[in-house]
Amino acid sequence: MSDCSDSISARLQSLGLTLPAVPAPVAAYVNCIRTGNLLFLSGGLPIDGDRKILGKVPTDVSIDEAKEGARIIILNRLAVIQEEIGSLDKVRRIVALNGFVNSEPDFYGHPQVINGASELLVEIFGDKGKHSRTALGAAALPLNVAVEINLIVEIED
Repeated sequence: MSDCSDSISARLQSLGLTLPAVPAPVAAYVNCIRTGNLLFLSGGLPIDGDRKILGKVPTDVSIDEAKEGARIIILNRLAVIQEEIGSLDKVRRIVALNGFVNSEPDFYGHPQVINGASELLVEIFGDKGKHSRTALGAAALPLNVAVEINLIVEIED
């Protein structure tokens, strides 16, 4: 992580958050593609070291646990962004967030789960963290994770 003079770094520290090591892709893709001043981030999974949020919401995983999984994903994705551009202070805006919830067919609380990610982005970036969003249910997700999220982020030129 950057030194504490980095304002987003300081904000993370004030929230008691640290960025994990950048997760390695689990299949044939890359974490991030940059085109112009946009970063397109691949779907992140709720895995932090040995901690994994796995299963169907709400039967195997509670809404609160899945929401925490969405927060873990955002920290993973921020680690990818920092590796790509050197400092999270170069983020101009979180443009779009697409969230997928591994859910039972009769579960309709996808927005509640994805709020874990959306709310954290606003906590960290303020107005720059406000974004467009999709929150969908899925019959299954890779590795049986409870949630997967990808992002589009505008950065400084």
